[in-house]
Amino acid sequence: MTTTIQLGGDLSVRRIGYGAMRLSAPQVPGYSGAMSHIWKAPVDRAGAIALLRQAVELGVNLFDTADAYGLGENEELIAEALSPYRDGVVIATKIGAVRPSPPEWAVLGHPAYLRQQAELCLRRLRLDRIDLLQLHRVDPEVPLADQIGALKQLVDEGKVRHIGLSEVSVEQLREACAITPVASVQNLYNLGARGHDDVVEYAAAQGIAFIPWFPVAAGAHAVGDGVLAEVAAELGATTTQVSLAWLLHRSPAMLPIPGTTSPSHLTENVAAAQLPLSEDQIQRLATLG
Repeated sequence: MTTTIQLGGDLSVRRIGYGAMRLSAPQVPGYSGAMSHIWKAPVDRAGAIALLRQAVELGVNLFDTADAYGLGENEELIAEALSPYRDGVVIATKIGAVRPSPPEWAVLGHPAYLRQQAELCLRRLRLDRIDLLQLHRVDPEVPLADQIGALKQLVDEGKVRHIGLSEVSVEQLREACAITPVASVQNLYNLGARGHDDVVEYAAAQGIAFIPWFPVAAGAHAVGDGVLAEVAAELGATTTQVSLAWLLHRSPAMLPIPGTTSPSHLTENVAAAQLPLSEDQIQRLATLG
């Protein structure tokens, strides 16, 4: 099992990156919902900056964020922590989702809006060119060709290096690839949520990185004395490490980006890339899906 992957054919990144969405303030008073806390930068800004720098020291060189995380504050946090960026550090961000209020997430894929947001991403991240710009969600009210065309224009202008998509089907991915090269696809996927198996297979066949969001299985099978816990005990590892290692064995295109605010959990996540799984263990874990 290789420990690196070629993103877009020319960016060598470690196969476990870091998802920065978790770096946010606690739940917003007066609002509920699992995603409503991703509204402002973390209260412990110094701790978040230290964590991002620790990730680089551990060898992590792919950092994933979005303009919608903290209304851009997440991108500013990454720039404050890591700019000027060390050679080999790859920054990925996403555009196309809007936040009218803490619990609201809406899709907006108008080409002019996408291009405007890319410009703002460049400023906040302190970059001249974004390594990987991803369409956060496909807007059903705008032709996909127009949305991809806006991203391609940014590539042609030298403002974006590679294009990625998020939460797409094989058909949408195929349509996008007919317009311009696509370097990555970011869909929900983990041990217990394998509804995008067909996208994983298509991505691998096309040399496209598959970035599973919510990569760590956290369902009922992750607790107690189930298969996941059994395999973790056999390896002297945590269930989180086994979940990540299974993803890496699942496909050579797999590029998990687990997020955490804990320095110790960050170290554990990175170490999962070295965790060996036997064929028997892989097959036993596969039954959890």
